Amino acid sequence: MNAADLIFTPGLAWPVIGGLAALATSALLVALWRGLAGWALRALAALAIVIALAGPSLQQEERDPLSDILLVVLDDSASQSLSDRADQNEAALAALTAQVDARAGLELSVRRLSEFTDPAAPDGTYLMRAMAASLADLPRDRVAGVVAITDGVVHDPEFTPDLPAPFQTLLTGWAADWDLRLSVTQAPAFAILGEETEIRLRVDALGASAPVTDLVELSVSRDGGTPVPLIAEVGSEVDLRFTLTHAGRNLIHVTLPTTEGELTDRNNAAVIEVNGVRDRLRVLLVSGTPHPGTRTWRNLLKSDSAVDLVHFTILRPPEKQDGVPVNELSLIAFPTQELFVDKIDEFDLIIFDRYQLRGILPGGYLESVRAYVQRGGAVLIAAGPALAGAESIARSGLSGILPAYPTGRLVEEAFRPLVSDAGARHPVTRDLEAFAPEGGWGSWLHRVELEPTGGHTILNGPEDSALLTVDRVDDGRVALLGSDHAWLWARGYEGGGPQLELLRRLAHWLMREPELEEEALLATATETGLGIERRTMSDSVADVTVTSPDGTETVLTLVEKAPGVFDGELEASDQGLYRVTQDDLTTVVVRGLAALREFEQPIADAKMLMPLGAATRGTVTRIEGGVPGLRPVRAGQIAHGRGWIGYTPREAYVTQAIRVIPLAPPWLMLALAALTLIAAWLVEGRGGVRASKAP
Repeated sequence: MNAADLIFTPGLAWPVIGGLAALATSALLVALWRGLAGWALRALAALAIVIALAGPSLQQEERDPLSDILLVVLDDSASQSLSDRADQNEAALAALTAQVDARAGLELSVRRLSEFTDPAAPDGTYLMRAMAASLADLPRDRVAGVVAITDGVVHDPEFTPDLPAPFQTLLTGWAADWDLRLSVTQAPAFAILGEETEIRLRVDALGASAPVTDLVELSVSRDGGTPVPLIAEVGSEVDLRFTLTHAGRNLIHVTLPTTEGELTDRNNAAVIEVNGVRDRLRVLLVSGTPHPGTRTWRNLLKSDSAVDLVHFTILRPPEKQDGVPVNELSLIAFPTQELFVDKIDEFDLIIFDRYQLRGILPGGYLESVRAYVQRGGAVLIAAGPALAGAESIARSGLSGILPAYPTGRLVEEAFRPLVSDAGARHPVTRDLEAFAPEGGWGSWLHRVELEPTGGHTILNGPEDSALLTVDRVDDGRVALLGSDHAWLWARGYEGGGPQLELLRRLAHWLMREPELEEEALLATATETGLGIERRTMSDSVADVTVTSPDGTETVLTLVEKAPGVFDGELEASDQGLYRVTQDDLTTVVVRGLAALREFEQPIADAKMLMPLGAATRGTVTRIEGGVPGLRPVRAGQIAHGRGWIGYTPREAYVTQAIRVIPLAPPWLMLALAALTLIAAWLVEGRGGVRASKAP
């Protein structure tokens, strides 16, 4: 392939040459006006000089033609795994490859979206960014066409590149595809315990031929519990109302049953995480006898601004006779009926600190406290020496719910509390020894001997005697501490101890804080998969079953890493909802997004790609009708038709050699100018006198 061009290498600047040409032209006009016979020769001389100054040359190039490039961007995102789209992808690619191979001067460049996936980018189909990156790697003057094999749903239209050739879309999927989609339109991040909360959901029927258009039944579960039904109307929002019962993370799992024939069930589930917060913690502290530990309890409870403390203190027992009139002891009567009967269920925790039976609180009030626990309340008894006597609270209506019973013996000797074997597994005392000061915990000076009747003894005294016992009673919880000397740790006696941490954990366990549950199954998303932890009071646990977003089940064996704590890791790459089950415990965890962005709109739709195709004279063609043929078209022409799509040949080349031939050598032009000027002088000389001047 050869080509020739006329080029100029001027000896002077073009404005100077133009000025000289203008000057020569003016002189010729004067010569013509005066009737000089050699004006034509003068003009030829001036032209020769101007041409010599312009330096014209003939440039000859030896060119090798380059092939045109057809760029194919293949969408292999998650949505392309639906139905038979992956097969459609490969079939379309094979057909294009065969057609390109059959055409001389055309080559294929295939790029897949997975090659440009950014792990830090959110889920989605970023076709335009992949196309721009592909074009940056190719010579633009050789790109004759761009073909995208995709379902048409892209998430980066704002990054559409400037294309040098027609853009064609081969649309995967089927026109008859339909799907049902569950989405969350409104959900709170936080909710107050005990108050009704609302989540707004919506079910949509996607696709022109969706057969479900009326009512569907959703399934709603909380923290992996038993599902409850919820009726929703397709195409309308439905309100899900619920009340949180525990603080911390609450997972609301909503599922839409899979309907036969729908495209996917990957958008049929939603997980909403709502953090439960307490508006106010209401604690009733009943002090039977003033002692140094009373201030410890008050400091602990009042240190939290979210705690509303009601302190019922018996300062003047009936046997104390000091002659002070009753009307001078207080201004109003203490509302015992309101606290212990009418509004007892408003308290989150009731603490009896060195309380003993003196007839101040009628037995019916303590029976009310027992019923409060059975309904789901929490009671902590910090016993003093009176627990071993005739006035022991264990002889009241609370006796039936206590996890231990006093033997009647008060041991008054120094001892150091010890974490029991059960305590090493219980979340209240697990790792508590890590809070011991140098030299170990300080001593307590007396204790009431207890005989456990149920629950777990998590702190021991000497010779494995029970010191702190906890238990569940019906829907409530009870803890019994057989000594009132925990305050010695707060005072730093013999180095002190973790009094604040112990009582804080104990109070939170009683109030059902999720992180202190002794039987719990936890799952968290990690960079490589899932981390699973099982907390238990048992010595061993069964294997867990993990159900991945695509329904695949994996059995995982957990390994004990600490007393009562078993864990394991599962490698997983899929994003979505995972369900973890072990015996009767179930939890769910979301890795990435519960419903991937890829499946928000699973129906193939090229609306977002049509403007780009129209702007470049391209089109959108469904693969289900067959892969169109390839045709070359001239630039600017319509690049599609019935059964075919076009590309624009770019006629790119590479130059192998260049030869430049001067057309007006300066020496030749100067010689020509000199000869013509001499000829003009001779013509205009004596021999060129006009005949009219002859004698």
